[in-house]
Amino acid sequence: MTLEFGSELTCSMGVTDMSAAIAWYERVMHCKLLYRADEIGWCELATPMAGVNIGLSQVESVVQGGGATNVFEVADIDAAKAHLDAEGVRQDGDIQHIPGMVKLITFYDPDGNAFMFSRSEMAG
Repeated sequence: MTLEFGSELTCSMGVTDMSAAIAWYERVMHCKLLYRADEIGWCELATPMAGVNIGLSQVESVVQGGGATNVFEVADIDAAKAHLDAEGVRQDGDIQHIPGMVKLITFYDPDGNAFMFSRSEMAG
């Protein structure tokens, strides 16, 4: 039997305030709300990347540390950092540079879920 994948990826994470989280993802990550199902404490937002969505689950508390870090490629890492700075987004230091490979910046949503923006320097 062959495993066949579809064309969509949903990155799921917990949040403590659904309305505030939706507003943050729309403003900071430029997402668009697809739907919200308050009866099950869930919503999905489309990211600017085709086929990649963010699913938010309402929880009482968000466990910090461990888990996946969603990494989004950006066209200009310096402009992305300036955007995060302008929005007052908590970051883990400055842009990390691995010469000849990648530039990365780690940041967090209001509940402490980790994200990264990346800009590849690799040819090809």
